[in-house]
Amino acid sequence: MSTGLWGKIGGAGIGVLVGGPIGALVGSVAGHFLVDREGAPFGPTPRDVVFTTGLVALAAKMAKSDGVVTDSEVQAFGRVVQVDPEARAGVQRLFDLAKATTDGFEAYAGQLASAFGEEPALLEDVLDGLFHIATADGAIHEGEEQYLRAVAGIFGLDEAAFRRIAARHVRLSDDPYLVLGLESSADPAALKAQYRRLVAENHPDRALARGLPPEAVAIATHRLAAINAAWDRIAAERGLK
Repeated sequence: MSTGLWGKIGGAGIGVLVGGPIGALVGSVAGHFLVDREGAPFGPTPRDVVFTTGLVALAAKMAKSDGVVTDSEVQAFGRVVQVDPEARAGVQRLFDLAKATTDGFEAYAGQLASAFGEEPALLEDVLDGLFHIATADGAIHEGEEQYLRAVAGIFGLDEAAFRRIAARHVRLSDDPYLVLGLESSADPAALKAQYRRLVAENHPDRALARGLPPEAVAIATHRLAAINAAWDRIAAERGLK
């Protein structure tokens, strides 16, 4: 992330523009470090701030629901929400405020669902990022799984979608096939075609070309690694090239 991407907001106007609980959170940190792209807050559209602030807020609420924040989870959060050293204090303030607000996680998740209802892939990005943070200590705890299922439900993601996303982060039965979104009975041609399609759709360069925030690009990078790992496992087991 470039130095200019996490800058300062001179006032609370962007919070008013965004509205809802995310806008209130943005307004509460006006004048502190927050997203700012080349002098214009969040670029030409506020979806950047909705995505990033919503992701931070849900990560904060997940930490509160779990009760314990491990060093590995902090490091995972830093890999998803990438900031320069001078901006870390501001992002920490945003995280702490979100954790302490009276708004429940449902309010933040609901606003994200409304904002990105026409772009469900972005909602999967948010859930992917939360999974990445939750599983950083090598396991997903019961409270975290319940939290993630609740967020997925608000996002309108069904059980099949939830398991497909989860399989990119934790081992499930037939998980490499779940990652690719196919049954284990799929023939080699279908597997190869699906793998190539997913690689093309989830390449970080595509996220960059769509003008998505750096957090979405980081999540796409982690997702592509999971897709490649699933393919490598299937290819090794079935002797595919």
